[in-house]
Amino acid sequence: MPEQTKSILGIDVGGTKTALVEGVPDGSILSRVEYPTNATESGVDKLKMLCAELKQIRRGAIEAGREPVAISVSIGGPLKIDQGVLYDPPHLPGWHNLDLPREIGRHIADLPVFVEHDGNAGALAEFYFGVGKQFPGLRHLVFLTFGTGLGAGLIVNGALLRGASDTAGEVGHWRLADSGPYGFGKHGSWEGFASGRGLVHLAAERFPGRWKPDTEIRSLVGEMLAGDPEALHVARESGEWMGRGIALLVDALNPEVVALGSLGRVLGDLIIQPARQVVDAEALPQAAAAVKIVPAVLGSEIGDVASIMAALVGLKLIA
Repeated sequence: MPEQTKSILGIDVGGTKTALVEGVPDGSILSRVEYPTNATESGVDKLKMLCAELKQIRRGAIEAGREPVAISVSIGGPLKIDQGVLYDPPHLPGWHNLDLPREIGRHIADLPVFVEHDGNAGALAEFYFGVGKQFPGLRHLVFLTFGTGLGAGLIVNGALLRGASDTAGEVGHWRLADSGPYGFGKHGSWEGFASGRGLVHLAAERFPGRWKPDTEIRSLVGEMLAGDPEALHVARESGEWMGRGIALLVDALNPEVVALGSLGRVLGDLIIQPARQVVDAEALPQAAAAVKIVPAVLGSEIGDVASIMAALVGLKLIA
């Protein structure tokens, strides 16, 4: 069968939404459907529903003359990547201790399942199909998820860095301050200051009479984009904390590019400008001068493309 007719069924599991896609080796997404994640809902039950929808997508692909050859999952960690076992991601309490290939295999048994940390998958997507095309010859990339939570994907010397326990890139866990918003299991964590939930918690701490910890992220972001002064104050402070974390990565890894996904694309300079100022002040001058801090090029498509990367790389199908 011709190579171009092969496709991948992707699952992108986020803290607020889950997308199912069909994609092909050049990174194009051919079909897509989205559902609320309902993070406290049982992951076992959710996967049963998602697999029923994947079967429909698969049938449509076959009718169109394509051959889905694998299922690919992008999901936040911590997890054991090669086994596809999810441990205790703070943004998915209903999915703890879940063996993803086993649960998916209960419903779709004839396709291999590949799993990747969403930060890693996002880094691979940007490296091959996004920012990597804007910077030919790119070898050193940090991708920050900057969605509901905060994680990183690290490309070093052109290769993905997973680490000894598959936890390389769990930078949201870094404690940047002795106190502050709660995120990733501790107060003052990077995720607590600079993530979707972090923005809300920071707003609730700074302006408790206006925002509550359960305020919807999109509502606060909308007020930032509308130019509300108090919301902009929160954005700037979060951007400064983002810069503090990036400065540490810049000193440690000396990347050429740091790309911010999801909210980095939506908020743009509201976050990136204060982050850049802090990096210039805090990081080694040579390293700070060498790095570009940019929104992820794939924009709103990043999660969809990331969802197929584990299988594309695992099966060596990158176009």
